[in-house]
Amino acid sequence: MTSIGTRLHTWLSGLLVGTDEAGNRYYRERRRGRGRRERRWVIYEGDMEASRVPPDWHGWLHHIVAEPPTERLPAEPQPWEQAHQPNLTGTDAAYRPPGHALQGGARDKATGDYEAWQPE
Repeated sequence: MTSIGTRLHTWLSGLLVGTDEAGNRYYRERRRGRGRRERRWVIYEGDMEASRVPPDWHGWLHHIVAEPPTERLPAEPQPWEQAHQPNLTGTDAAYRPPGHALQGGARDKATGDYEAWQPE
């Protein structure tokens, strides 16, 4: 949930730039002070989780690109690119390596290239 201070600041000083497919709304300052970089922010739809910001909008928020995705042509997706996913840590879909306690706790036998340290 967005704080009342953020809502008030957005209402007084924010200019809506665009919305992403998840419903997150992106804003910039209406007026920028001299010698200052433009402030940009996002109001999340639902949980406030930074990993829910798609790569195009992330680049604009962090001043990597000057124009927001709404003002430029989308880049052609590369064959190796995957669809954007939020942070899956703490969910059932999180990655768990072999040997993890929640994956049965049994890992593969050592290959023999490891020697345990023995104190002298």
